[in-house]
Amino acid sequence: MTHTDPRPPLAGRTALVTGGSRGVGAAIARRLAADGAVVAVNYRRDADAAERTVGEIGAAGGTARAYRAPVDDPDAVLAMLDAVRADLGPVDLLVSNAGTASRGQRIADTEDAEYLRLLRVHVLGPLTVLRALLPQLRAAPRADVVVISSTILDGLSAGGAPYSMAKAALEAAARTLAIEEREHGVRVNIVAPGLVATDMGERLVAATSGTTIGRLDEVYPFGRVARPEDVAGVVAFLASSDASYLTAQRIRVDGGGPPRR
Repeated sequence: MTHTDPRPPLAGRTALVTGGSRGVGAAIARRLAADGAVVAVNYRRDADAAERTVGEIGAAGGTARAYRAPVDDPDAVLAMLDAVRADLGPVDLLVSNAGTASRGQRIADTEDAEYLRLLRVHVLGPLTVLRALLPQLRAAPRADVVVISSTILDGLSAGGAPYSMAKAALEAAARTLAIEEREHGVRVNIVAPGLVATDMGERLVAATSGTTIGRLDEVYPFGRVARPEDVAGVVAFLASSDASYLTAQRIRVDGGGPPRR
């Protein structure tokens, strides 16, 4: 006779999703909660969106709370982490999703301040979170870090140097962390989506091609642009027992490559 565990796959775990109020981050928060994790939803400024995500999780039977802290503000981050631990317990699953876009300028027209702005949000901020959480992660029976990157690194284009460089640095840090923390039982993996149907994705498409994501569905793999839930499913898999022997991996969520032209 086969015995199955009736508990959700992430029952008993506490997750922190940075940039979790909207888009891909909100989908990740909802999925982790649906799989049984208690979720801290971090946001930068949109309190209404964060509370909406928390409300959706609660309505579906999950547990979540919202916490404001710009990831590039170390004092705010540390205060948030103290509050999360007091409210929800030690974090054993971190999804580093918070990010921001660059301004689309070419290297010849980009000042140092733009590179530093992107590095603070995509690299230095997440490293502040990680350093503070490592004692909790190391002490957990199972601990995971999942960083959300981008397939932009697989096909660099003009006007994206600050963003691409920041994501490259983030991936380098994640791969290094995976090796350094393996002895402590902490798994570190990278999820790299392509274009995703979010508000940010819509703005990108409008700015670069003058169309909408809905009109791109027919030329994308499997008849659609990726949805936030596609990314969330991969994150949930990486945090599950099925991925217990995976670390230092990079999974692309792009339907296998660029769309048909």
